[in-house]
Amino acid sequence: MIIRSCEPRDLPRLTELTIETFGPFYENSFRPLVGEVVFTRQHGGWREDYRTLLATLHAPERKKHAAVADLDGELAGYVGWETDPAREHGTISILAVDPRHRRDHLATALCEHAFGRMRAQGAMYAEIGTGGDEFHAPARALYESLGCVQLPAAVYFREL
Repeated sequence: MIIRSCEPRDLPRLTELTIETFGPFYENSFRPLVGEVVFTRQHGGWREDYRTLLATLHAPERKKHAAVADLDGELAGYVGWETDPAREHGTISILAVDPRHRRDHLATALCEHAFGRMRAQGAMYAEIGTGGDEFHAPARALYESLGCVQLPAAVYFREL
């Protein structure tokens, strides 16, 4: 496996992988949990939101970076992060791994890659977030295995 910087040619696969990875959360978890009104207004355009995000994910001039896990020419996962050297802070903004390669430690390698780059860019600490629902349980387990400390938080939605 090679972890390399994201390139424009990776965008179609990143988009496909992102929609495949997060679709079950939006459609099978978030939508039934909050109902149609909240879902439609909060994340009704989630596919297009990701297309917009991914188009700007790797912008080093803005301290935004993305790296992909390349397995013999196959894009098997990716990580996106930002750094704020003035605050000595880094944030992993997105992480996705192809279902066929989960449990192969790709997510660990991608996170460690991002953490190393953040350190090199002046960050002294990193932030990474995920959901508290069952869909995100594997992500929480990963982040805890990487030594991240969970901050208890609660987010509430209510239809008016």
